[in-house]
Amino acid sequence: MHRIITHIFCGLLLLGIISCTNSGSDKEKKVFNMNLDQNLTSLDPAFARNQNALWMVNQIFNGLVQIDSNLNTLPCIAKSWKISDDGMDYTFNLRTDVYFHDDPTFPGGKGRKVIASDFVYSFNRLIDPKVASSGSWIFSDKVKDIHNFIAIDDTTFRIKLIKPFPPFLSLLTAQYCSVVPEEVVSHYGKDFRSHPIGTGPFKFRYWKEDEVLVMVKNEKYWEKEAGQTLPFLDAVKVTFISDKQSAFMNFIKKELDFFDKVDGSYRDDILTKSGNMTSKYKGKFKLRKGAYLCTEYAGFLVDTSKSIAKNSPLKYKKIRHAINYAIDKPKLIKYLRNSIGIPATSGFIPQGMPGFDSTAVKGYHYEPEKAARLLTEAGFPNGKGMPQITLSTSTTYKDLMEFIQGELNAIGIKVKVDVSPNASLRDMMSKNAVNFFRGSWIADYGDAENYLAMFYSKNKVPDGPNYTGYFNKDFDRLFESSYYENDPKKRFLLNQKMDRMVIEYANIVPILYDQSIVMTQNNISGYPLNPLNLMILKTVKKK
Repeated sequence: MHRIITHIFCGLLLLGIISCTNSGSDKEKKVFNMNLDQNLTSLDPAFARNQNALWMVNQIFNGLVQIDSNLNTLPCIAKSWKISDDGMDYTFNLRTDVYFHDDPTFPGGKGRKVIASDFVYSFNRLIDPKVASSGSWIFSDKVKDIHNFIAIDDTTFRIKLIKPFPPFLSLLTAQYCSVVPEEVVSHYGKDFRSHPIGTGPFKFRYWKEDEVLVMVKNEKYWEKEAGQTLPFLDAVKVTFISDKQSAFMNFIKKELDFFDKVDGSYRDDILTKSGNMTSKYKGKFKLRKGAYLCTEYAGFLVDTSKSIAKNSPLKYKKIRHAINYAIDKPKLIKYLRNSIGIPATSGFIPQGMPGFDSTAVKGYHYEPEKAARLLTEAGFPNGKGMPQITLSTSTTYKDLMEFIQGELNAIGIKVKVDVSPNASLRDMMSKNAVNFFRGSWIADYGDAENYLAMFYSKNKVPDGPNYTGYFNKDFDRLFESSYYENDPKKRFLLNQKMDRMVIEYANIVPILYDQSIVMTQNNISGYPLNPLNLMILKTVKKK
């Protein structure tokens, strides 16, 4: 009953809000309805650490720059910028028509203009240990201290790096780098998480945690598309139904305009094994797939200074090669994921990333005979004499890992699948307590450095994401030299060379390059797909 009352209240609230934000008739009000399967922990961009938070923060806030569907960096609040010849100084020229959303904290309750000192505050806040932002890594090892963020005047903002970092502009598109008003953050303190004031296309209006979130059109928004002021929607209503099947039924009943979860409980109902929409739903709604910068993989702990690796047969490269050749990736994707995903037969860097070239980095295809031969060469013909190995995974990916278990059993490698809660698995990976594990890496920004950093020796856990303990002096040298290469084509070549090193050493088994899948009602248009799977609602139209 409480949930029903909340939704009735929210409906009345929406009617009241949008009647104040648009002069058209009530029948013309365009409310975008969507669902998130997990509650938000914060609407503060400094703590936008998961997809749900990123999606919502992206509607309320803006940063200096933004990305397009091809991962190009475009102007946002910064209308232009200049990079010094040494790649260490970035100077941004700001727009003069961007205002914070209205809030009682501002004089007269009216949002003020954004100026350069707002970015100084926002970025200093991001690296402040007292704030403990999950986004502090953005500037880690890139700026010395708070004095590296400089407001030259109200419309000129400068960042001074301690060393070149070519992907820096791309990094600044992260939602962590959104601008926030100091006086509002100071006023609300920790409650800024539930009183977010930004500059984005939608303004925060109401949030009943675990139940509903409402955002409304920012009538003062500055961006335009084909001469029309954005956004086109009047409001966005978000529910929080954790049961994916229940949420999907709401989408089928047209209570939701958008849906993106394809759970195993109803996957076959929507998609054929070839990945096409089933006849049951064909024409009833739109379904699109796009590149998603996420590599699903299995990793090997190869740091033999750890006893768990030293005493494992996985320390032998030929066995790791055999495992790579033993897995029928197209079959896995077709039958367990209904063809959502692309077989990872190139490198660790996924399809969709600028510079990806499957002809430059050649990985492993399904060759069980070759796998068996390598196993024999390693001294374990048909797996004879090889001890059982354990493949660690979380519950969500148990079916995929059991498929791999079957593939390896077929060539004589005995595998036990050990299932743990995701947090426990991540903790074990961070402590080098597992030597064969399932993992995934989702890009934070559109540059291959984001993936290759996983194999840089200075990023070994617990200080970084090098879960496999990979160490190669030549790789490290190339990785460090790539910071000083500003020519994109030359950087692509360096990245490909490093990717080949990892694939040849086989400290990982790239399984698939993921794809995003989006379902919208037929009256919805203008929702752009992008490889970061970032939600952009400002261009969406609802008929």
